[in-house]
Amino acid sequence: MTPWQIAAVFAAGIAAGTINTVVGSGTLITFPTLLAFGFAPVTANVSNTVGLVPGSVSGAVGYRRELAGQRERLLTLGLAASAGGITGSILLLVLPASAFKTIVPFFIGLALVLILAQKQIGRLLGDRRRAGSQGMSPGALAGTFFTGIYGGYFGAAQGILMLSVLGLTIDDRLQRLNAAKVVTTGLTNLIAAVVFVLAAHVAWGAAGLIAAGSIIGGMLGARFGRKLSPTMLRALIVVVGVVAIVRLV
Repeated sequence: MTPWQIAAVFAAGIAAGTINTVVGSGTLITFPTLLAFGFAPVTANVSNTVGLVPGSVSGAVGYRRELAGQRERLLTLGLAASAGGITGSILLLVLPASAFKTIVPFFIGLALVLILAQKQIGRLLGDRRRAGSQGMSPGALAGTFFTGIYGGYFGAAQGILMLSVLGLTIDDRLQRLNAAKVVTTGLTNLIAAVVFVLAAHVAWGAAGLIAAGSIIGGMLGARFGRKLSPTMLRALIVVVGVVAIVRLV
């Protein structure tokens, strides 16, 4: 990669780590960036997944206060998210690359719809933002598992999907649910990354740049995320996502 490309991938990693911690859907920044620099779609997705894992760790550290008292919940949801991540990553590897090129534009389109509908989703979550118990419903486990499959296969807007599932199935404050989202989506990415390292081609240079950037972004997201303009974030992600759809189609 050229110095310009190195800088761009690193910056995309920072942006993705920040967005993943605050909202979810950072993949819509890093994935199209790798595509723009000539990486094949599956290689770009695999390298992106591996690179974003450290950002989830730094984001979780930043949310450690909100995570306090959620150990039982996180263990249960973590198992469901991990199982989904394994399933989704295997699907990515066993399905032909042509299937990925066909399916991913629809995934990105779904992600963009979710982002544009974020205010409506927020209103749905509003009635659930009360301190609640650690109890776990079948809906929470099923939703986490299927979101994990999606995250293991591609993952754009996985965080938005996960937060929606948690908010609609668990009675607790949104900040605590968002902290749980960071952990569960991080586990999905970690499990998928392990599968990819063992069985797929990882562009380690790009993955390393994204990893370094995402660590910084995860810390920024946890510290300053609530001060960022949601409108600006949505606009940026939608523009980049549309570019990715155009390139893939």
